[in-house]
Amino acid sequence: MATTLFDDFNPLSSKQWKQKIQFELDGADYNETVIWNSPEDIQVKPFYHIDEFSKAALVETKAADFKICQNIFVYDVDKSIQRALNTLERGAESLRFTIQNEKTDIQKLLENLPLENRIVYFNLNFISIDFVKLLDSLSIQKKSVFYCNLDPIGYFAREGNWFTTSDKNNFDTIDLISKSTTNLSLLSVDLGLYQNAGATITQQIAYSLAHANEYLNRVPKIPKQIVFQISVGSNYFFEIAKLRALRMLFKLIAAEYNTDLECHLLATPTKRNKTIYDYNVNMLRTTTECMSAILGGADAVANLPYDSLYHKDNEFGDRIARNQLLILKHESYFDKVNNPADGSYYIESLTMQLAEKSLALFKDIESNGGFLKLLNDGTIKKKIQESAAKEQDLFDSKKEVLLGTNKYPNKEDKMKHDLELFPFVKIKPRKTLITPIIEKRLAEKLEQERLELE
Repeated sequence: MATTLFDDFNPLSSKQWKQKIQFELDGADYNETVIWNSPEDIQVKPFYHIDEFSKAALVETKAADFKICQNIFVYDVDKSIQRALNTLERGAESLRFTIQNEKTDIQKLLENLPLENRIVYFNLNFISIDFVKLLDSLSIQKKSVFYCNLDPIGYFAREGNWFTTSDKNNFDTIDLISKSTTNLSLLSVDLGLYQNAGATITQQIAYSLAHANEYLNRVPKIPKQIVFQISVGSNYFFEIAKLRALRMLFKLIAAEYNTDLECHLLATPTKRNKTIYDYNVNMLRTTTECMSAILGGADAVANLPYDSLYHKDNEFGDRIARNQLLILKHESYFDKVNNPADGSYYIESLTMQLAEKSLALFKDIESNGGFLKLLNDGTIKKKIQESAAKEQDLFDSKKEVLLGTNKYPNKEDKMKHDLELFPFVKIKPRKTLITPIIEKRLAEKLEQERLELE
């Protein structure tokens, strides 16, 4: 019988490893020296061992099938057509169109695009039965897979008001659309809003599940996958575990409705840690965030251009963002292995702990009346603000570092004359039903102070 190298070594238990570490610490406290607490109140240990696991997190992902997605904001149909053609020729595999109003000529937009067997996402900032029915017929005509990312709850959370419709409420409109379409995935959950506003990972998972649960409760027929639009942060292993925990818990919740409905994960790097000063560092941040998304099992990844905060859409920024994903797929072989996180005790542990904490928070939300009730009374916004304030304090005290901004800044860096877009929170006074949840970057205050001194 063949022997292996490891047969020459006696197995060591986790207890023996810990004793060895304590000896090497030479009297320093083990818990204070080598264990740290995350914002999710998870203790991160210096090592993980198989004897600490009774079961693994059963998460099936198809990382090898992830698609490179291109974001296109449709403000000019002709320009959007050219941009879509260009990006598909240069390596993009799917498209995500953001459409502001139903007057957009969607037939013209899609008519000459090579979309057969491609996935196309549509973020609609409105609800129109006729518009969605047209999308449904076009998806059949183009032999494409269309995801119509309707998210009235996300719109309500972000804007403070519901979509304007002729029906009693937005859920009735969604129900009518689901009955009159056959080929579309209709619903989406904007998890990115909570992340970019400062929610912890546990909150992001729990809120998005409670958000989705409102649809499961209120829309009688959901025939296709729900798209979770996720923002991925820089905490590399935690973000991998976040996607895995979300997929695992959604499957658990869907089973309670006697459905095998699955979630479809569309990931984008977060804006929260992006900066206008030393902006090239954003490319490094988005690279690791895209890696987390892929390894966590995202179905598609739409990268964020390094200059998207302050530049209008441009070919160079698009190309660099797309090439980052192309390198991960074709040069780093991220498309060769499914379930790549399997067998990592650390990621397995994080997945299970995040899932347990998120499920507990989800149950608490449901026991207190559900997500919409807590959104209406301001509880969700308040909890996110509390988490965001803690993270902001860490950034302001330089305990959370953004290189080039709150540590090792380039004092010669000038940005005042390069700003094509306003990169800070925009205040839009209007009458709303609730106070909206506001996305805000960590570096905004510091950047505004620097701009004033230029």
